[in-house]
Amino acid sequence: RWTFLLDHALALGADYMATGHYVRIRRDENGTSELLRAVDHSKDQSYVLHVLDQEKLKHALFPVGDYPKPEIRAIAEKHGLPTASRKDSQDLCFLAGEDYRNFLQRNAADILKPGMIVTSDGNSLGEHNGLANYTIGQRKGLGIASPVPLYVLRKNAANNSLIVGTKDELGIFELTARDVNWLSGSAPTDPFRALVKIRYTAEAVEALVTPNGKGQARVQFDAPVRDATAGQAAVFYQRDLLIGGGIIS
Repeated sequence: RWTFLLDHALALGADYMATGHYVRIRRDENGTSELLRAVDHSKDQSYVLHVLDQEKLKHALFPVGDYPKPEIRAIAEKHGLPTASRKDSQDLCFLAGEDYRNFLQRNAADILKPGMIVTSDGNSLGEHNGLANYTIGQRKGLGIASPVPLYVLRKNAANNSLIVGTKDELGIFELTARDVNWLSGSAPTDPFRALVKIRYTAEAVEALVTPNGKGQARVQFDAPVRDATAGQAAVFYQRDLLIGGGIIS
């Protein structure tokens, strides 16, 4: 969507495209752009913008990133904008309040096929009603009986199985990110310390990030992290500065 909108804006003769993302941008004397987390960390949206490159950032403006959300609402109210009192969106913005499961059932029913629920050692415990209906770390609503609480550990799309296990099996110390985008335009040559987010709403945690020069990066956490999900992004920060990010393999 970003590329489409930017191309359209440039075709209209615009120099910049401004969006309402809560993130900050700064440019040095050479014109290199950097993204930083928003002043209001609770509303920060830099995680989803780790895919932007220098060419796109060159034309980007983020006017709300320097303000806390209450100040933005006050400005909107002052100018009589209907968004001043609108509730914050907590789901996919393009669904306009519709449950995502209904959306998937209507548009991608093939990914909601039932399959087996199994333990990490292969024991069958029951049947799930579509992998898209479950999240990594989920405990409630699995529909299986067990003497100990079980959690979703991972999803195996190849055989449509849902793997569950105990709380002790949830944490990981390491992951690999693929298709890594470095916002500076070039990958670091050496391992570096970073704060890493593995989900949009997750706290950033300490880790060692090692680029491998093949569009991948190895991430070694100081302490085990839960709910790392293949297909989600792992995004790297140094303080508020967004260094880059990639897709969890």
